This record gives sequence, structure tokens and C-alpha cells, in this order.
Amino acid sequence: MASAAELDLEFLIATARAAGDEILDVYRGEIAVEAKHDKSPLTEADLRAHRLIDARLKEHYPDTPVLSEESSDKAEFEIRKSWKRYFLVDPLDGTKEFIKRNGQFTVNIAVIEDDAPVAGVVHAPHLDWTYWGVVGEGAFKTEGGGDPVRLDPKPSPEGKVVIVGSRSHPTPEMDAFVEEQKRKYSDVEFTAMGSSLKLCAVAEGKADVYPRFGPTMEWDTGAAHAVVKAAGRQVYAHETGRELPYNKENLLNGWFIVR
Repeated sequence: MASAAELDLEFLIATARAAGDEILDVYRGEIAVEAKHDKSPLTEADLRAHRLIDARLKEHYPDTPVLSEESSDKAEFEIRKSWKRYFLVDPLDGTKEFIKRNGQFTVNIAVIEDDAPVAGVVHAPHLDWTYWGVVGEGAFKTEGGGDPVRLDPKPSPEGKVVIVGSRSHPTPEMDAFVEEQKRKYSDVEFTAMGSSLKLCAVAEGKADVYPRFGPTMEWDTGAAHAVVKAAGRQVYAHETGRELPYNKENLLNGWFIVR
């Protein structure tokens, strides 16, 4: 597995932050919204961030494929299945949060090797938080461009559990999960958040568990999954109990648990 130096994490962080600047430029003005074929929202910020990231990655890593949510020419599985390493990108994760102007949206850039996340950068432009991690080398966060802080998540005190869940995608299964935890713990705290910040909350130790009982795509989770792993926590497929897989024929994720 490649090291942080070999992956040029500084370049990936700078690229995520530059994409964040493009997003904020749109965020400060009027936000025009279109609907994609799957009815999900699309804005000029998604496209501007995609074009910047795609161009920079292809220039800096001409031999490494890029799979982005906003790619118009996504590689078919027959091509993808031979990829040993590639970039998995969500140029603007949390478009609904962006449209609502609540600040909880991110830029996600992941490095996938042998169908598993090995490194990732998650940048929240409005909050000016940047998370990154390399599996086996640790995970870090900066706020406001300050000094990096290593993520070392600790569990909540005995008898307490902090759950983080989706702000825009509540489900009956999540309600049932929270009720189940209330039967196990005397102090149950639930926080709703947007985008991949939910996974990062677990990586940071701000939450103990993030259960996802609804659809996501691989690019929604890849970068933050790497940060979670690098911080010493895990993302499990709900159905199998094994690590959430990547580079599947169908890029839709099943339910998963981060803890």
C-alpha cells in the first residue's frame, strides 16, 4: 500500500480545498438547481468542483483512473474491475445541505486500492474543516487552516452512546435503532448531520456509531471511510458484518454501520 508521501497527500488536500473555493463562490450567490436522471439535485457548484478535481488529478496522476459522481463517461465494470488503484471522487457531497445553506457539505477524494479505501481527504468548505487519513499512518483534522490534530477517537463513558444520523434522509430503521440503544444505555444522544461529516464524526470521536439504513453510493463514503479506518475505527456492511466493499458492478452501497 502506498504511503502518504507516495500519494502526495498535500496535493490531494490542496485540490480538495481548491474545489471548496469553487463551491463557496457559487454558495455566496443565487443557487440554481437542476434534477439529474435519478431525481437527485445538481448545481453549478457540483460541476465546477468536478471539473477542477478531474483536471488536476488527471494532470498530476495521468496513469491513475478517476471515478467521479459527476463524470459523464463513467467506466463500465468490465473496465473498472481490472483497476488496481483509482481515485473515487464526490465533488460536492451533501448537495441538499448546500441548497439549504446549512454548511454541512463536503468535497470527497478517496484513493481505492484493491477495492478498498486506503487514503482519503474530506474538506468541508463552509466550516473550513479538512480531514485526511492514510490507513496504517493515521488520520488528522485541521480547522481554519490551523495545525493538524491527530484523530484518536475514544468511546463515550460507560452507560452513554452518541449516535449520528442523516439530516436529510431519516428512516424508520434509524428510529428503531435509537430506541434499541435506549434499552441498552442510560444516556443516548442523537445528532443529525449532513454529508460525509457523519463518518468523520465517528473518526473524530464525536460520535460512537453511525448506522446508515438507506441508499448511498460508493463516492459518498470512500474518502471518509478511509479517514475512519486510518483513525482506528471501521465501516461494516450491515448484511455481512465485513468491511464495506468498493468497485462493485453496481456502485450502490448497502446499509452499513460505522463504529
